[in-house]
Amino acid sequence: MTQTENAICVIIWPVARRQVLVQLDDELVARLDRLAAQRGTNRSELLRRGAVAVLDAEELRQADEQLQMSYRFTPQDPVIVEVAARLAHEVMPKW
Repeated sequence: MTQTENAICVIIWPVARRQVLVQLDDELVARLDRLAAQRGTNRSELLRRGAVAVLDAEELRQADEQLQMSYRFTPQDPVIVEVAARLAHEVMPKW
């Protein structure tokens, strides 16, 4: 191999996966299979994506909860809230 060919070689490391048994009813399996066929993927990939979506949503929910709690401990300055409300009223279109 030339030096240029070596420079563009990529090593792909296998991703460790664990097989997990999940029980689903027939209708859910059929819906997953239809969607997988439409997307050109398979049921397992859809379930992996779904698991990631659930975990990401939970992380966002926790972050939102922490943000809300921080405002309970340190409320916004009332002057800033009043100015923001006034500005919003001024720039809002007259419907």
